[in-house]
Amino acid sequence: MADPIPAGTEGRVIPYLMIQGASKAIDFYKEAFGAEERYRMDMPDGSIGHADLLINGAPVYLADAPEDVPGRPRDPNQLGGTSVLLHQYVEDVDALVARAEAAGATVLRPSEDQFYGDRAATIQDPFGHLWSLHTHLRDMSPEEMEAAMDGS
Repeated sequence: MADPIPAGTEGRVIPYLMIQGASKAIDFYKEAFGAEERYRMDMPDGSIGHADLLINGAPVYLADAPEDVPGRPRDPNQLGGTSVLLHQYVEDVDALVARAEAAGATVLRPSEDQFYGDRAATIQDPFGHLWSLHTHLRDMSPEEMEAAMDGS
Protein backbone atom coordinates (compact mmCIF):
# COMPACT_ATOMS: atom_id res chain seq x y z
CA MET A 1 0.00 0.00 0.00
CA ALA A 2 1.30 3.45 -0.91
CA ASP A 3 2.05 6.04 1.74
CA PRO A 4 -0.83 8.58 1.67
CA ILE A 5 1.72 11.43 1.89
CA PRO A 6 4.62 10.98 -0.55
CA ALA A 7 8.13 11.18 0.84
CA GLY A 8 9.51 14.71 0.74
CA THR A 9 6.08 16.37 0.94
CA GLU A 10 5.38 15.85 4.63
CA GLY A 11 3.95 18.98 6.25
CA ARG A 12 4.63 21.14 3.21
CA VAL A 13 2.46 23.44 1.23
CA ILE A 14 3.77 23.08 -2.31
CA PRO A 15 3.25 25.97 -4.71
CA TYR A 16 1.64 24.81 -7.95
CA LEU A 17 2.26 27.45 -10.61
CA MET A 18 -0.02 27.83 -13.61
CA ILE A 19 1.98 29.10 -16.54
CA GLN A 20 1.47 29.71 -20.22
CA GLY A 21 4.72 28.35 -21.60
CA ALA A 22 5.59 25.92 -18.80
CA SER A 23 8.50 24.42 -20.76
CA LYS A 24 10.12 27.85 -21.06
CA ALA A 25 9.41 28.45 -17.38
CA ILE A 26 11.26 25.26 -16.43
CA ASP A 27 14.25 26.46 -18.43
CA PHE A 28 14.05 29.87 -16.72
CA TYR A 29 13.86 28.37 -13.20
CA LYS A 30 16.86 26.16 -13.97
CA GLU A 31 18.89 29.13 -15.21
CA ALA A 32 17.71 31.71 -12.67
CA PHE A 33 17.42 29.60 -9.51
CA GLY A 34 19.37 26.43 -10.27
CA ALA A 35 16.15 24.39 -10.18
CA GLU A 36 16.39 20.63 -10.48
CA GLU A 37 13.76 19.05 -12.72
CA ARG A 38 12.55 15.82 -11.13
CA TYR A 39 9.65 14.96 -13.44
CA ARG A 40 7.83 16.31 -16.47
CA MET A 41 4.61 15.00 -18.03
CA ASP A 42 4.47 16.11 -21.66
CA MET A 43 0.99 16.15 -23.16
CA PRO A 44 0.20 15.09 -26.76
CA ASP A 45 -0.40 18.74 -27.74
CA GLY A 46 3.10 19.74 -26.57
CA SER A 47 1.98 21.37 -23.35
CA ILE A 48 3.12 20.26 -19.92
CA GLY A 49 0.46 18.57 -17.82
CA HIS A 50 2.62 18.49 -14.70
CA ALA A 51 6.23 19.16 -13.74
CA ASP A 52 7.98 18.65 -10.42
CA LEU A 53 10.99 20.85 -9.64
CA LEU A 54 13.22 21.36 -6.63
CA ILE A 55 14.34 24.93 -6.00
CA ASN A 56 16.89 25.04 -3.18
CA GLY A 57 15.51 21.76 -1.90
CA ALA A 58 11.88 22.95 -1.89
CA PRO A 59 9.35 21.30 -4.22
CA VAL A 60 7.56 23.48 -6.76
CA TYR A 61 5.00 22.06 -9.17
CA LEU A 62 3.93 23.70 -12.40
CA ALA A 63 1.91 23.09 -15.53
CA ASP A 64 0.61 24.91 -18.55
CA ALA A 65 -2.55 26.76 -17.51
CA PRO A 66 -5.37 24.37 -18.49
CA GLU A 67 -8.46 25.43 -20.39
CA ASP A 68 -10.76 22.65 -19.19
CA VAL A 69 -10.36 22.55 -15.39
CA PRO A 70 -13.21 23.64 -13.07
CA GLY A 71 -12.37 27.02 -11.61
CA ARG A 72 -9.91 27.44 -14.50
CA PRO A 73 -6.62 28.27 -12.83
CA ARG A 74 -4.77 30.89 -14.84
CA ASP A 75 -1.32 32.28 -15.20
CA PRO A 76 -0.74 35.70 -13.56
CA ASN A 77 -0.23 37.37 -16.94
CA GLN A 78 -3.75 36.28 -17.95
CA LEU A 79 -5.11 37.73 -14.70
CA GLY A 80 -3.16 40.97 -14.83
CA GLY A 81 -1.32 40.18 -11.59
CA THR A 82 -1.09 37.71 -8.75
CA SER A 83 -2.09 37.57 -5.10
CA VAL A 84 0.76 35.20 -4.26
CA LEU A 85 4.33 36.09 -3.34
CA LEU A 86 6.79 33.18 -3.35
CA HIS A 87 9.16 33.75 -0.41
CA GLN A 88 12.58 32.10 -0.20
CA TYR A 89 15.69 32.41 1.94
CA VAL A 90 18.93 32.06 -0.01
CA GLU A 91 22.65 32.22 0.81
CA ASP A 92 23.32 35.37 -1.26
CA VAL A 93 20.30 37.42 -2.29
CA ASP A 94 22.38 39.86 -4.36
CA ALA A 95 23.92 37.08 -6.45
CA LEU A 96 20.58 35.33 -6.97
CA VAL A 97 18.83 38.55 -8.02
CA ALA A 98 21.62 39.24 -10.55
CA ARG A 99 21.36 35.66 -11.84
CA ALA A 100 17.56 35.85 -12.14
CA GLU A 101 17.71 39.24 -13.85
CA ALA A 102 20.26 37.91 -16.37
CA ALA A 103 17.87 35.01 -17.05
CA GLY A 104 14.97 37.40 -17.79
CA ALA A 105 13.41 38.36 -14.43
CA THR A 106 12.39 41.95 -13.69
CA VAL A 107 13.70 43.45 -10.46
CA LEU A 108 10.79 45.18 -8.76
CA ARG A 109 12.60 45.97 -5.51
CA PRO A 110 16.40 45.79 -5.50
CA SER A 111 18.28 44.06 -2.68
CA GLU A 112 18.35 46.19 0.44
CA ASP A 113 18.90 45.63 4.15
CA GLN A 114 15.55 45.60 5.96
CA PHE A 115 14.63 46.68 9.50
CA TYR A 116 13.64 43.12 10.42
CA GLY A 117 17.13 41.66 9.95
CA ASP A 118 17.04 40.41 6.35
CA ARG A 119 18.51 41.67 3.10
CA ALA A 120 15.62 41.33 0.67
CA ALA A 121 14.57 41.91 -2.93
CA THR A 122 11.45 41.28 -5.02
CA ILE A 123 11.55 40.06 -8.60
CA GLN A 124 8.92 39.12 -11.15
CA ASP A 125 9.67 36.14 -13.34
CA PRO A 126 8.80 36.32 -17.06
CA PHE A 127 5.62 34.34 -16.36
CA GLY A 128 4.16 36.88 -13.90
CA HIS A 129 5.03 35.14 -10.62
CA LEU A 130 6.50 37.29 -7.84
CA TRP A 131 9.46 36.11 -5.77
CA SER A 132 10.51 37.66 -2.46
CA LEU A 133 14.13 36.65 -1.99
CA HIS A 134 15.91 37.04 1.35
CA THR A 135 19.23 36.50 3.07
CA HIS A 136 18.93 36.52 6.86
CA LEU A 137 21.52 38.86 8.38
CA ARG A 138 20.69 38.92 12.09
CA ASP A 139 18.21 37.50 14.57
CA MET A 140 15.90 40.09 16.09
CA SER A 141 13.15 39.86 18.67
CA PRO A 142 9.69 41.18 17.78
CA GLU A 143 10.39 44.15 20.06
CA GLU A 144 13.65 44.91 18.28
CA MET A 145 11.89 44.73 14.90
CA GLU A 146 9.14 47.10 16.08
CA ALA A 147 11.72 49.56 17.45
CA ALA A 148 13.72 49.39 14.19
CA MET A 149 10.54 49.92 12.15
CA ASP A 150 9.72 53.00 14.23
CA GLY A 151 13.27 54.27 13.79
CA SER A 152 14.07 54.18 17.50
